[in-house]
Amino acid sequence: MTTTQMTGKEIFNQRTDEVLKHLEETGQLKKLQMIEGPMDATITMRGYGEVGCFCSNNYLGLANHPEVNEAGIEGIRKYGAGTSSVRFICGTFEPHEILENTIAKFLGTEAAYTFVSCWNATEALFPTLCEPGDIIVSDELNHACIIDSMRLAPAIKKGILKSVYKHSDMDSLRQTLEKARSNPEVTGVIWVITDGVFSMEGDIAKLSEIHGLCNEFGAMFTIDDSHGTGVMGKTGRGTHEHCGLTGTDVDAFTGTLGKALGGAAGGYLAGSKRVIDMIIQRGRPTLFSNALPVSVACSANKAIEILMNEPQRVRKLHDNVAYARKGIRSTGFEVLDSPTAICPIIVGETAKAIAMSNRLLEMGVFAIGFGYPVVPEGTARIRVQISAAHETSHLDQLVDCLGKLKAEMG
Repeated sequence: MTTTQMTGKEIFNQRTDEVLKHLEETGQLKKLQMIEGPMDATITMRGYGEVGCFCSNNYLGLANHPEVNEAGIEGIRKYGAGTSSVRFICGTFEPHEILENTIAKFLGTEAAYTFVSCWNATEALFPTLCEPGDIIVSDELNHACIIDSMRLAPAIKKGILKSVYKHSDMDSLRQTLEKARSNPEVTGVIWVITDGVFSMEGDIAKLSEIHGLCNEFGAMFTIDDSHGTGVMGKTGRGTHEHCGLTGTDVDAFTGTLGKALGGAAGGYLAGSKRVIDMIIQRGRPTLFSNALPVSVACSANKAIEILMNEPQRVRKLHDNVAYARKGIRSTGFEVLDSPTAICPIIVGETAKAIAMSNRLLEMGVFAIGFGYPVVPEGTARIRVQISAAHETSHLDQLVDCLGKLKAEMG
């Protein structure tokens, strides 16, 4: 039977089966691992028992903190399980206001606004704030949510332009800004967007230099700091603090509540009052999607309070990162040099990364292998992530298992 004689469902089923068969045969098929308890330095995994967790975004160890848990439970007791509405109708509850004020205070911005995810927050950014004649300038290794927001903006408003500069290459950024400034089609705002911490590489954007170029060319400066908030800087304010900037040096932040800040869910956009007012009035992800669950707002607010009151958590994370990176190198594996909590070990092919990850899990260490389409072909890696919840014994277990893996697989 030819494809012209097949129904749409038959065509879909055939091509889907071919893709899945290929992934299975080449060792690239992802399998979901079932966790049977709370997220922590160690977790209970179905079929494996207790294993060390080195692939979580639980950077400060707050995902199962008793005060964070209790704040969420109390939120449900007082406000119920659901918001049942978008924010501008009847979905704005007092904990949203409290959390957004806390986020703004923490980051040093005028205002903040929450979403059900950071993906939604980033999706709202450019389609809402950009107008025809604007251009969005992006680092080539920015997160997928930034890429999709850039793709979406001109689809909604014709005449929004896009450009990309080489990863963390300030000469390339300068040249891109010069071209944008001289482009007659650019009649509005130049927007520069970068990750603070790049999630697959684990490296840090050159924020102070980018800020300087934005000032020179009159561009708006925006950062997604999902992997930097709670991690970078002396007090965990984020990558901008690490680079010597303040919240007012950045025109807009996007970030997540689902990593260092309790790890439940949700995201936010923070910046000037004008930025947030436009998001409230015109942001499609907030106008047409339910508000952040109140329980999450309560638990995330408590997580930020703990972070501000216990800066020693950030110090412990930084110490753990330095210890882990030194240990990984001692095994013979190469890890990209960076002070961030993301420690990628580049191994090449996707199937190899998955096989190595599976072997580590058999040894009692859970660290995921990432390959295409998450990263480009040929750059697959095991991404090790460190937490303040880890003790030296956990980190020693990681290094010991990596040493054994190196001996087995080279």
